[in-house]
Amino acid sequence: MSAPPNFDIDPLAFKQDPYPALAQMRSQAPVCFVPQLNATLLTKRDDIFTCEKNIDIFSSQQPGGLMTVLMGENMMRKDGEAHLTERKQMFPSVSPRTVRDHWKAAFKGSALEILDGLAKHDEIDLCTQYAMPLSGHALRVITGLTNLTAAQMDFASQGMIDGVGNYGGDAQIEARCHEATTLIDNTIDELLPQVSDNADLGMLSVLTQSGQSLESVRANIKLAISGGQNEPRDAIAGTIHALLNNPDQLAMIGSGEATWLQAFEEYARWMSPIGMSPRRIASPFTWRGVELEEDSRAFLMFGSANRDEDIFDDPDTFDITRDTSKAISFGAGPHFCAGAAASRTLIAEVALPMIFERFPNMQLAGNVVYDGWAFRGPASVPVRL
Repeated sequence: MSAPPNFDIDPLAFKQDPYPALAQMRSQAPVCFVPQLNATLLTKRDDIFTCEKNIDIFSSQQPGGLMTVLMGENMMRKDGEAHLTERKQMFPSVSPRTVRDHWKAAFKGSALEILDGLAKHDEIDLCTQYAMPLSGHALRVITGLTNLTAAQMDFASQGMIDGVGNYGGDAQIEARCHEATTLIDNTIDELLPQVSDNADLGMLSVLTQSGQSLESVRANIKLAISGGQNEPRDAIAGTIHALLNNPDQLAMIGSGEATWLQAFEEYARWMSPIGMSPRRIASPFTWRGVELEEDSRAFLMFGSANRDEDIFDDPDTFDITRDTSKAISFGAGPHFCAGAAASRTLIAEVALPMIFERFPNMQLAGNVVYDGWAFRGPASVPVRL
């Protein structure tokens, strides 16, 4: 038995493209300590698939963690019955049936309005002019925070995401995060009198009517916004980029040989919008002959798991025909993403088919650069319509 071996990274290079370093980790030290992140990283798919379910050791409870400190203790930072209770209370807002019967029509209405506006342009940025407003409007109706604009929703999401990943302690990033959480708290305060009198399927109404404490309501809505905006936003723009960059695969969808859902699921494997999930080691534990100390920090590297050579052939290649059933893009254990149904519907049933139907001759108009390792996506996707 031994302590996890050290694996040094260049933080800037890791942020720009974590995949070369992650491949080295998988090959040389699948469980390793990265000093620059002050965490032990698990990088193999089967290790993560198993360990994420072992909540007695790999605990989501992190009282001093950035997410808890900055956003409040949400259900993602709870385990066992406490997590399950709050998850069940949220379920009516994000269940597959609710998404199908209520939110999908709203998603399509927003997409149609945005696409009508885009038709006036020859060239656009898919990130800021299509993916961002579409995911923002979708999140407005799901959360019930309809007095926010899509741009405000994007600001709040990005501010919180940057804050919870601010392991370097940047004061400006922390300040933007506080600004984002204050915006959400003030919005909730404005709407509470309305939802108390008029129940609906929006998250604010559903959680309030369930009897969940206001403190938890605030924390869980912030959780939904932090992940429910930037991840669909990045996946919409990123999947379109990947398809335009692989016209033969796009043609397969047009001919019925493949589906939009396959394209989205492969993108989520290939580029992993959620690159990792942190855990606290609740008691001493040994895995792969490596000793993990109590109260140390472990990162379950979903982005690495989804490119594990032992699971996926040619994992660095985008291929919509591959079997993605072993990908863990939405997680693998009890914390499997509660918004997965909404994400799949928004992206695979609305965002992708509607833009390609409206602009069948769309072409890339510039280079696309991806960024991030905890959360990853394109900064800009310029296209000619």
